[in-house]
Amino acid sequence: MSAEAEALELDAADPGHRDLFDVPPAQGGDYPDVAYFAGNSLGLRPRATRTELLEDLDAWASLGVEGHLDADRPWLPYHELLTGPASRLVGALPNETVVMNSLTVNLHLLMVSFYRPTRSRHRIVIEDSAFPSDSYAVRSQARFHGYDADDAIIRLRPRPGEECLRTADVVEQLGGDVALVLLGGVNYLTGELMDIPTITKAGHAAGAIVGWDLAHAAGNVPLALHEWGVDFAAWCSYKYLNSGPGALAGAFVHERHLGGDRPRFEGWWSTEASTRFEMTPESRPPASADAWQVSNPPIFSMSPVRTSLELFDKIGIGVLRERSLRLTSYLERQLSEVMIERPVQVITPTDPQRRGAQLSVRIGAAQGAGALAKRLRFEHGVIADSREPDVLRLAPVPLYSTYHDCWRAATALAEAVPA
Repeated sequence: MSAEAEALELDAADPGHRDLFDVPPAQGGDYPDVAYFAGNSLGLRPRATRTELLEDLDAWASLGVEGHLDADRPWLPYHELLTGPASRLVGALPNETVVMNSLTVNLHLLMVSFYRPTRSRHRIVIEDSAFPSDSYAVRSQARFHGYDADDAIIRLRPRPGEECLRTADVVEQLGGDVALVLLGGVNYLTGELMDIPTITKAGHAAGAIVGWDLAHAAGNVPLALHEWGVDFAAWCSYKYLNSGPGALAGAFVHERHLGGDRPRFEGWWSTEASTRFEMTPESRPPASADAWQVSNPPIFSMSPVRTSLELFDKIGIGVLRERSLRLTSYLERQLSEVMIERPVQVITPTDPQRRGAQLSVRIGAAQGAGALAKRLRFEHGVIADSREPDVLRLAPVPLYSTYHDCWRAATALAEAVPA
């Protein structure tokens, strides 16, 4: 049996849910559709999104302002439709979860409450390879509070010769001057899945607040934020959650912090829904994550998030994780053949339990990652994400990626990278 035939046979036995998504046409290669591996940057569109978004738009056309109460999905409580499935996806209680804003805005709003530095405890721990937006956010927070960002930010680097952080090395850096630990649940560059419960416990033991950026973890790996005692978290929904470019983000606040006196920015949507239209000058925030909302929700931006979350609720993140493990391991085996004679190295952990649905490939210096990604797209119909100078990120997303896609990616890489 040929390698391609084997991939097709695996797809027949383990098909995923590709039929629920719009897969773009290929712009090169021998197949009509792309082999799409950029879901860790922007997920594909669920086919139901168009229909359901148009339904919400039509309610505006037919009802005008009365859509707030009379639409089939009324706008006034619309955000509550997302709370339950979002909380189940990240392992939280409904009152700990809210969908609002964008990722970095949510991180800033949460740091208003949870980064409360003092002169003796003001440092923030992040990965050296954190997504740049996180670096900008924590540095600006340190400066806002009057501290030198270069001194306040502790950037964790792997050991010499290694690509990923070791949990023990992270824990070792959590000293008594650390006010906040803010790490990526899955590192965007390497695909490493961090040991969230162990690091959270160690951070608390050191007297620090522990928050997580789950942009590459939500919808990718099972999470148990409430059980793990995470203080706060935020995530976007346009990657593995397939809600569209710039889609609304999520936020989590552990219930032990709800209803307390932590400082918080407030606005129209921060007050109790039952008292909102009393129009009083003082907010009466609910004892829930809804208290961190500021403005009324953008309904037409929430609609695609709701559609996507319902898919995850129906299929289950546990089921998707199991297929992800199978699919990513298959891609790894295919790439191992490519690496034998080529300057190609997978820098993602080899332990399946230490990674999500991503394999990051470091290529030789002969061609840049961006140039290679273009060749894969236009000559082979394979879409991958590139990070200059030399990393190609391949995300076999269990919802819509196939074993045949993985075979195509490895075959294309073998042809595009000279031995």
